[in-house]
Amino acid sequence: MNGTGAAAPSIVLAYDSRHMSPEFALESALVFAGNGVKAYLFKTLHATPQLSFAVRYLGATAGVVVTASHNPPEYNGYKVYGADGGQLVPAFAEQVIAEVQSIDTFAKVKKLTQSEAEAQDLLVWLDDEVDQAYIQAVTAICQNPEVIQQISHDFRIIFTPLHGAGNIPVREVLKTVGFEQVRVVAEQEKPDAQFSTVKSPNPEEREAFTLAIAQAKDWNADIIIGTDPDADRMGAVVKDPSGEYFVLTGNQSGAIIVNYLLSSLKERGELPANGVVIKTIVTSEMGAVIANHYGIPTLNTLTGFKYIGEKMTQFEQTGEHQFLFGYEESYGYLAGGYARDKDAVIASMLIAEAAAYYKQQGKTLYDVLQELYESFGYFLEKLESRTLKGKDGVEQIGRIMEAWRMNPPGEINGIRVSSVEDYEQGIQGLPRENVLKFKLEDGSWFCLRPSGTEPKIKFYFAVQGSTGPGAAKQLDGIIQYVLSRVDG
Repeated sequence: MNGTGAAAPSIVLAYDSRHMSPEFALESALVFAGNGVKAYLFKTLHATPQLSFAVRYLGATAGVVVTASHNPPEYNGYKVYGADGGQLVPAFAEQVIAEVQSIDTFAKVKKLTQSEAEAQDLLVWLDDEVDQAYIQAVTAICQNPEVIQQISHDFRIIFTPLHGAGNIPVREVLKTVGFEQVRVVAEQEKPDAQFSTVKSPNPEEREAFTLAIAQAKDWNADIIIGTDPDADRMGAVVKDPSGEYFVLTGNQSGAIIVNYLLSSLKERGELPANGVVIKTIVTSEMGAVIANHYGIPTLNTLTGFKYIGEKMTQFEQTGEHQFLFGYEESYGYLAGGYARDKDAVIASMLIAEAAAYYKQQGKTLYDVLQELYESFGYFLEKLESRTLKGKDGVEQIGRIMEAWRMNPPGEINGIRVSSVEDYEQGIQGLPRENVLKFKLEDGSWFCLRPSGTEPKIKFYFAVQGSTGPGAAKQLDGIIQYVLSRVDG
């Protein structure tokens, strides 16, 4: 931290609802204070994007949020941020890790007591000024507030924070932009480190929405929104033609928001000539095709929102592009430049106002998704993974990657493999990463990527077709081929 060269280094710390998160955050703050670093600490649990915003708002040198995101309750950890409000990319993260590993005894760790840190103004408790500034920054990106005002009395939202930090900021933002009919799943409203009402506090999984769907059916809600414990991921559930609730994938929500955001900007004549959408290499191409329809290019980064944030800062400095929207298939979204990390709060606002906007036209978001398929092609995706634990698991994952690297398929289901992208070679100007992406002549692709946080290897599949059944058949064929080779 002191190696940054800052004359008066400072850091912002936040925490979520997990076991010991408040205690870990305070302990971290006192260690920073003991090393002469002013620590700004939130008094209550806060969302990860609020931390990202606060680093920028306060002009801090760095940030830390104590969280394990959407992982099981026995996990905890922390995310580290630079002065731009973005998570550290590997080159900088490795420096932090090396510094930690150089400490061989806790006796070398300097810290102050809480009273000492407060007396020396090295521990500062944040009030609601930062929160209000954050809410203002998010709601300023609302596209059609007049539509929300017109329909708010008849538009119903069920929201679940899944026992995490999204409860207050999501409700405050929805209220501020005009949504009146918002009900929170009571059993999942309060912080609960055990996440006792769900198997996993992950809005990517339908099971996490079981209580919300039951409540939505009773109330005839228009949309269900869920956020993970640190409120950086958002999942949405909408009605299908039969009246059942359909869980949107991250790719589907991303495509809907891209279309809604860009069409709204275009309608008002505010679509910038140098605008850009940024997504990850394992995210569907559907959003890119939609963005191209509006004359907006899409750039790809490696997996992880930290890389999107890095590009945002680059463009802010150079003026080459104006960032409009960034997203990844794993339910992470951001619009606007107020933060550098994915934000379930603004994603909740945008998906809700999109649903309200289209409801005024007599459509659900499911209807809109089908229209997008008809207009731009049927893009279908699926994620599979294999959990391989321990030293043997690490070695097995290595063997799988090497086998595909050394012996790539020439075709799958009669479709020729047109190219293989090996990101370990540092291609397309991106950092090196152990990822393989195979592209087929018909526009389909699949990707192999060892997880960076879990003992897993992940397999991403994506196809596009002129019909839904045709795309589904192609997707199933590719999945069967790849997994049979991996498991065989």
